[in-house]
Amino acid sequence: MADIDWSQTKVYVAGHRGLVGSALVRALESVGAGEIIGWTSGDLDLRDREATLDAINEAKPDVVIDAAARVGGIMANSTYPVDFLKDNMLIQTNIMDAAHAADVERFLFLGSSCIYPRHATQPIRESSLMTGPLEPTNQAYAMAKIAGIYYIEAFRTQYNRRWISAMPTNLYGPRDNFNLETSHVLPAFIRRFHEAKESGASSVTVWGTGAPRREFLHVDDLAQACLMLLDNYDSHETINVGWGNDLPIKELAETVADVVGFHGDIEWDTTKPDGMPRKLLDTSRINALGWEPSIGLRDGLTSTYNWYLENV
Repeated sequence: MADIDWSQTKVYVAGHRGLVGSALVRALESVGAGEIIGWTSGDLDLRDREATLDAINEAKPDVVIDAAARVGGIMANSTYPVDFLKDNMLIQTNIMDAAHAADVERFLFLGSSCIYPRHATQPIRESSLMTGPLEPTNQAYAMAKIAGIYYIEAFRTQYNRRWISAMPTNLYGPRDNFNLETSHVLPAFIRRFHEAKESGASSVTVWGTGAPRREFLHVDDLAQACLMLLDNYDSHETINVGWGNDLPIKELAETVADVVGFHGDIEWDTTKPDGMPRKLLDTSRINALGWEPSIGLRDGLTSTYNWYLENV
């Protein structure tokens, strides 16, 4: 396919200041994109339908990448399911309807690996979607993202739109969310171990048993995958984007503590939930297109911790 001349392309990145969006902006700048558009939430509330339709129709981008979402870890998802379902449904529906009204040729919707059933066969293939119950602790967010995948498919069916969706694994990197109330496990570990090191604490207590296995992808690797998919992928089926290997949360905690320089004890509060027992994506389809990740976990953790020290 390979039909996008990025130098002549106007791209709207929804959520351009976030973890994923800022990485997409960096990747687009590196390929010399003609124009990159982004609005902060203060400039444009994507939950506001009329405002979103007006903004995108006026900008008339050639490509839209939807990296905007209300996101959070187990605690936030469990506490605010109404907000996670409603806000994400509004955001993605408004952006897609606006892009359709503006006759946007290429659209990439980004979901999350939590869309797959809790007990999906590992590694998880794209065909596992909707074959079993979801993980209860992030069900509301997952349901919104599943609706987004089928909305993309509906636009392809009804209007012949060359729109696609991709499902990234757990992401991390610069501009991650380090708020302990709403963050995911990896940035939470960075902050907790850093603060323990600074205070001289002898131990850190973390949630769960440490047994669940997780896969982590640096957000700059995801951004490169997104540009490749826009250039080379055109199917109604969503496509996984992941590292292809996973590790126990216990090993992740020990690695983060080592990178941060915390040498105390790590204690596990086994009364707290673990979430899904395992969540590893089958990446054979995207690998067959020629994409492979390049940033190893330890190198990625080191650069992310350095960003945290300089910015948080």
